[in-house]
Amino acid sequence: MDFNLDETQREVADLAREVLGRETDPAAAWKALGRAGLLTLAVPEELGGAGLGVLETALVLTEVGRTTAEVPALETLALGVLPVARTGTEEQRRELLGAVTDGAVLTAALHEPSTPLPTAPRTTATPEQAGGWTVSGTLLGVRSAGEAYRILVPASLAGGGTGVLLVDPGAPGVAVTPTRTSSALPEATVRLDGVRVPASGLLGGDDTGRVLAELHRLALAGACAVGDGVLAGALELTASHLAGRQQFGRPLATFQAAAQQVADVYLASRTVHLATLAACWRLAPADVEVAAYWLAEQALPALHTCQHLHGGLGMDIGYPLHRHYAWGRDLARFVGGVEHRLEALACTSS
Repeated sequence: MDFNLDETQREVADLAREVLGRETDPAAAWKALGRAGLLTLAVPEELGGAGLGVLETALVLTEVGRTTAEVPALETLALGVLPVARTGTEEQRRELLGAVTDGAVLTAALHEPSTPLPTAPRTTATPEQAGGWTVSGTLLGVRSAGEAYRILVPASLAGGGTGVLLVDPGAPGVAVTPTRTSSALPEATVRLDGVRVPASGLLGGDDTGRVLAELHRLALAGACAVGDGVLAGALELTASHLAGRQQFGRPLATFQAAAQQVADVYLASRTVHLATLAACWRLAPADVEVAAYWLAEQALPALHTCQHLHGGLGMDIGYPLHRHYAWGRDLARFVGGVEHRLEALACTSS
């Protein structure tokens, strides 16, 4: 298999790095990504996008992770644009992807209490006699819920079946309660109490669970892409620090213990990178599960080593490494943690 990027993909990655390196203000960076067309790579050409796919979008997410840019890219792209573009009806794609083109944020509510990424959600959707759905449930860790144009909400449908509903966070019956995160990026607990969703609000019009499975795969692949960048960025900072920091008249990089530890971080970074490339290239369930497991298992120990090699400097809020560690913690939680990912991988393998 050839994992080398083609010319278009290299240009996407270079452009994303250039934009995020130039714009340090989050609001300005988000607008600049939109102006550069990097938020609509997966939007069909007839709707104003580039008509590209998962891997090209993942390259943007990796650069967001590398710079820890505080923009709602994971939620809008991996939890919104990709699932809508790949599974939505023509009407849904026109409305939601058109909104993203105008700068709107999308997100998805993937977790329920004590249950990350459930395949049989406790959130329920009951059909109304006049058409449409009534949705009730509690969702945890919903990224950018307060800023979202729509929230993709997985639900068990009354009478059988599983689907994803398009919920307006401003609708009656929606309660959005902000919650704390390690990275300080916005998350919320979302409670739905009899929220009405029109008949057209069932993503793809599908009640077979296919859309939910696709949403989960895209969410995990997107998180791995961000995590790939987070770990690569931390490695770059650490290597630069060890090369420039002097101790006993010698660069820290020349000390065997430090060199061995940063080599371990390099191996972890390459493992996550290659697993993420495979997952985003094929989007096969087994590849995605492997990548998510490696992210949960490898990233935090590697980031901890980066902190250790920096000493107290790594905790300085004026130095960016602490953001990488905080993002790594949030991403490991987002994918469900090591034990959950190992169990999911075992189920996939069987």
